Amino acid sequence: MKIERVVTGYLEENCYILTIDKKSIVIDPGDNYDLIKERLKDTKVLGVLLTHNHFDHIGAVNDVVKDYSINVYSANNLEEKEYQFDNFKFRVIYTPGHSSDSISYYFEQEKVMFTGDFLFKGNVGRCDLPTGSWSSMQDSLEKIKKYPSDITIYPGHGDKTTLEEEKNNNQYLFTN
Repeated sequence: MKIERVVTGYLEENCYILTIDKKSIVIDPGDNYDLIKERLKDTKVLGVLLTHNHFDHIGAVNDVVKDYSINVYSANNLEEKEYQFDNFKFRVIYTPGHSSDSISYYFEQEKVMFTGDFLFKGNVGRCDLPTGSWSSMQDSLEKIKKYPSDITIYPGHGDKTTLEEEKNNNQYLFTN
């Protein structure tokens, strides 16, 4: 699976385009639709996955849906279980804390996880926005610690990391 990061908007949100065999899934199309669309050329877009519904993660959703006639998947219509879209197989993990609708996507075969604003390199998402909860964040951190350490984490902002690095260095994960 090819993973391409497209940094969008003034908050520098990470949109990800996952591609297998000229078919793509878009994760969190935050802004700069023209840039996202350019990266999607020559692929069939299968759908949009949202990690949560904050404005900086959904700004280009309507444009993507309109141009490609695809569905949007989020905590509103996904259960915490495994899904398969064509050759993309992933598990939805509810990870509330940053927001009540925060979810992460775990692609076990590729050992990658897209965490939105739940987990960052060296930090976690803020919990003081509407529907945020520090108590829920702590529960989500306990849940994520049970996953294999060799997973690469692709967050909603900033650089990628590994779960091992976060377990060893992220004060919120190793002290929780």
